[in-house]
Amino acid sequence: MQEQLTKDSPEMSKLKGDLSGYIGTEQYWKGAFTLDYTDGVKGLIELANCYWLITDLSIVSKMKFKNVPFQVWTLTVKEDHTAVLKMQEDTGEPVKYRQEYGYTDFPVGAFNLYAIDGVLLLPSEY
Repeated sequence: MQEQLTKDSPEMSKLKGDLSGYIGTEQYWKGAFTLDYTDGVKGLIELANCYWLITDLSIVSKMKFKNVPFQVWTLTVKEDHTAVLKMQEDTGEPVKYRQEYGYTDFPVGAFNLYAIDGVLLLPSEY
């Protein structure tokens, strides 16, 4: 199924801009039930108050895709604040996982995260 493109809201553009300075990590973080994650993901959690997102995708990643070394996770939030979280093994590959959300306060637009060998990171940190 083809997803309709959602334009980034000003809030999403600001969030992406605020996170663009993360180009590496000095520390790896651990949370309950989550993959290890980088300073950039920690910044995302704090700025967007989205620990739920990290927990959801980490649990699925660990339970269903632990043998997939490279995962592209995309959260797409529509204008009505419904959302879809999906995972692909790489950009352009078939969607391997899809979860719909009836509501989120995450900014409208699309946001990507990578899970590489058990570590969650921002694309700018790759």
